[in-house]
Amino acid sequence: MNSTTPTAQLAAFAANLRFDDIPASVVRRAEDLLVDWFGSTVAGHGSRPVASITRFAQAMGAQAGPSEVIISRARTSPYLAAMANAAASHVAEQDDVHNGSVFHPATVVFPAAVATAQALGASGQALLTASIAGYEVGIRVGEFLGRSHYKVFHTTGTAGTLAAAAAVGHLLGLDARQMQHAFGSAGTQSAGLWEFLRTAADSKQLHTAHAAAAGLMSAYLAQDGFTGAAQILEGPQGMAAGMSSDADPAKLLDGLPNGKDGRWATAETSFKYHASCRHTHPAADALLQVMQAHGLRSENLDRVVTQVHQGAIDVLGPVLRPATVHQSKFSMGTVLALVARFGQAGLAEFDRHFQDDSTQSLRDRVTMELDAEVDSAYPRRWIGKVTVYTRDGRVLHGRVDEPKGDPENTLSREEITAKALRLAAFSGGATADEMQVSVNALWQIASAPVIGKLLRPHQKESVHA
Repeated sequence: MNSTTPTAQLAAFAANLRFDDIPASVVRRAEDLLVDWFGSTVAGHGSRPVASITRFAQAMGAQAGPSEVIISRARTSPYLAAMANAAASHVAEQDDVHNGSVFHPATVVFPAAVATAQALGASGQALLTASIAGYEVGIRVGEFLGRSHYKVFHTTGTAGTLAAAAAVGHLLGLDARQMQHAFGSAGTQSAGLWEFLRTAADSKQLHTAHAAAAGLMSAYLAQDGFTGAAQILEGPQGMAAGMSSDADPAKLLDGLPNGKDGRWATAETSFKYHASCRHTHPAADALLQVMQAHGLRSENLDRVVTQVHQGAIDVLGPVLRPATVHQSKFSMGTVLALVARFGQAGLAEFDRHFQDDSTQSLRDRVTMELDAEVDSAYPRRWIGKVTVYTRDGRVLHGRVDEPKGDPENTLSREEITAKALRLAAFSGGATADEMQVSVNALWQIASAPVIGKLLRPHQKESVHA
């Protein structure tokens, strides 16, 4: 195998990364992302599609095992736990996102890494190192595949297989050659199409469940000597050839860290503030800015025009009259209507009010138009611009360059903790005491000698046991 290709170099990085190589600020961000993911996973409790995938996972596997299914508090194999937890952590639309790759790393990296770490008895430092390897790989693969890929494919389901393989492969101690084989097996299983949005299908949870489980399987197979394509990314019949028209191999190695030096893409990852598709967030924040600056209420709005990038039109455009809560999170009009009415678009607002007459009325008076400036900045920057037409004849403009949750406008640890507690309270997946003790322990994960259960039923128990 040629060790100088982009795929080979990326695999070598994932295999050879060490905790001491990672800057403290990046470790801290990984801890933030882990706690944020945990809250999103507990939020999956009670979701019908998640329950379906979880029932399947538990029916297909051992009734006891080393790895935790968080929403059911059961134990099973790493493969099936990764599947169930990946489905759970993506349904509330509160999991993280990396702007430049348009990729949700947490929902595929942490389920696979945590399940494997629990099976191996790995340490907190090992878990964080492996997860950062997964983030760095998945983000670069997403950037490599480009905008043409995202127009049709859900990047989290495609790049996510390699991200999960990198994280699990690192925990298994794969060498660079084995990691490259794991990438080959992961990439050939990459899947996930946006067509499900048109009919409010459940496929989005299947995308993440499959990506996490397939990546995990690929790494375990590589450890056993199973081989995969050497150039699954940039080869003549690889992922880019079949899934992209603008792939850029240089992005696979963009600033790839060497020691502590280089570009740590993990630190660029954004948190979600609103419980909706990230493409709606810039406009939602810009609308809030206008309404707060001018003292407006929802009944003062005649219509709203959002100036957006093409990716937003591609993903949100098909959703005109959402039929389910989940589909409504991909409706720009619904999100802006909820923001205008309640000052936020959280889980409760969607669950209780997405079909209200007043929500639907304003929803139908929101339009998207392609904006050259916004589109040229995307995906590196997600600019929010709105034009608000009021009932008394005013035309007002709003603009947000850093939506809430972006690295330059990030969430504090207090806000991340509060978000996790809020998600658990909404879903009923854990009590406030259970969440608080679990989150407190997760903030100290780097000192854990062994990764045990993350969610415990009793306050006095620790996630380190």
